[in-house]
Amino acid sequence: MFRSVDSVIQENIITELLELNQKTKEYGLILTPEDIKNMMAVRNQALYGYGRVELGIEVTKEFIEVFCTSSYINDENYASTLNELHEIFYYLKNETEDQIGDVKLIHLMKDTFDDDCGGSLDLLKSKLEEFAENFRNDLQLRESLSEREGW
Repeated sequence: MFRSVDSVIQENIITELLELNQKTKEYGLILTPEDIKNMMAVRNQALYGYGRVELGIEVTKEFIEVFCTSSYINDENYASTLNELHEIFYYLKNETEDQIGDVKLIHLMKDTFDDDCGGSLDLLKSKLEEFAENFRNDLQLRESLSEREGW
């Protein structure tokens, strides 16, 4: 019973994400059903690894819609880039203690990827690790100041 439910859910996800090919094909980017299955496996592994639960695929859809316009993404690296972006995203969500909304964080990632990193995922990771550290420090400072005001 559960296998058939899981299978139906997986097919619905694949269909929903394949529909985004209508938008991305104008940039020469197409995901195959196999690409999507692999991406969902990578996403689920990242969620598990960071102890997170996500019920929908809105983050994945946002990645596809936002990053398809990057001049640094082509058909050769499209699927692997999306996979790596999931890992970076969930790392950042944890490191920023969910204080930044999903869409805002994805757009920050895209701007950094295009403007500061020249399409380098390694550089993106490095820059966003630095961002997360600064964000946490600022958050701790604000919490500390808030506690002092409460005295």
